[in-house]
Amino acid sequence: MIYHRDLKKNIRNEVSLKGSRKESQSWLPHFLAAAIGVSLLGVVLAATQDPAPRQRLDVSVAQELKTVASAPIAAQPTQADDWVDYTIQPGDSASVIFDKYQIHRALLELNEIPLVKKVLANIHPGKTLSMKLGWNGLQELKYPLSETRHLTVTRAGDHFSAKTIEKPVEVRRLSASGVIDSSLFLAGKRAGISDSLIMQLVGIFAYDIDFALDIRQGDRFDIIYDERYADGKPLKKSGPILAARFTNRNKTYTAFRFTDKNGKTGYYDDEGRSNRKAFIRTPVKFSRISSFFNPKRKHPILHTIRAHKGVDYAAPIGTPVKTTANGTVRFVGRKGGYGNVVVIKHFGGYSTLYAHLSKFKKGLKRGKRVKQGDVIAYVGKTGRATGPHLHYEFRVNGKHKDPLKVRLPNAPSLAGGDLSAFKAQTQPLLVQLKTLSSSQLATIE
Repeated sequence: MIYHRDLKKNIRNEVSLKGSRKESQSWLPHFLAAAIGVSLLGVVLAATQDPAPRQRLDVSVAQELKTVASAPIAAQPTQADDWVDYTIQPGDSASVIFDKYQIHRALLELNEIPLVKKVLANIHPGKTLSMKLGWNGLQELKYPLSETRHLTVTRAGDHFSAKTIEKPVEVRRLSASGVIDSSLFLAGKRAGISDSLIMQLVGIFAYDIDFALDIRQGDRFDIIYDERYADGKPLKKSGPILAARFTNRNKTYTAFRFTDKNGKTGYYDDEGRSNRKAFIRTPVKFSRISSFFNPKRKHPILHTIRAHKGVDYAAPIGTPVKTTANGTVRFVGRKGGYGNVVVIKHFGGYSTLYAHLSKFKKGLKRGKRVKQGDVIAYVGKTGRATGPHLHYEFRVNGKHKDPLKVRLPNAPSLAGGDLSAFKAQTQPLLVQLKTLSSSQLATIE
């Protein structure tokens, strides 16, 4: 019995002695060898000793082995230089990642470089942090800043140096055509263009075409655009569209991208007239039109014939409402059955009204100047309203007009030197568009 106690004591001393060494993993093989030796010795002693002490000895050894096997082992720097690619997780910080690889001292040094400190303080989940590790810690680090630009940090002796590197980008001139069967997006997919290009196309012709209401089966489009490539792969952001043609309800619209002498870029038709109108057609992102302009509509609450002098756009409460043109706020407040209302006066005798609002944009007041597309309020159901929607009115010299059909004034057109430069730049694109259209029509037929 004394012999077994001494033996167990020696085993524990062996564990304690090995655990105190700096090389935290190097003692494990020796301990396992000692444990195996002890187990064999236990078999030899079994013939001369009673089973109870042997059982206690085996349990003790098993417990020691279990303790060693379950101890967590931290990530260790590699002995030879090697790259580690770490995908950043939600909640990660540079400190957490550097601690994981036991290179926290390197982070302290990197934070002495302003550019690196700023980047590491704003790392994003999903991106990859690449680190080259060696016997003395971090050797090199790479982090993507964009699709074409990344940060590189390199150890130079006892300090780090940092720089940003741009990938060479190849620009390819491409074209695509499509015919709408059920939706513009599906037609775009079949034509092989990205959603971002489709949205650009919508933005170009949004002043002339209501893409939520006016699109019909058989409508078609042709586009010429630039696609950027890096490392032989297309970048996520496509475009810009250089020229486009869209046929909607048998009426064809054309647009060319051009930058004038003042550096302002816009889209113009083949005569140099701006595609951008002084007014945007719809002031809110809506799910449907619940009521159209109707001089003889029966009121849903009063049940009497009362002219509906605007358009009702159904949308969730809180949906942002945007002013359709530059102007000056003439009224902000409550107005009878309209509920909360904003009235804006525009140039040339035009004015617009926005009603049934839930609340106004903070700081909006009478006399404040607003620009086209500014958020002025939020959809609600104040006043006489059966549900959340925006009631929108369009007036010319005080007379109500149908917002969906009124002819909207154009923005200024090109003139002089700008017009000459525009004609020279767009002539080849116009020829290419005509060729695309002819090819598409031949395919359809």
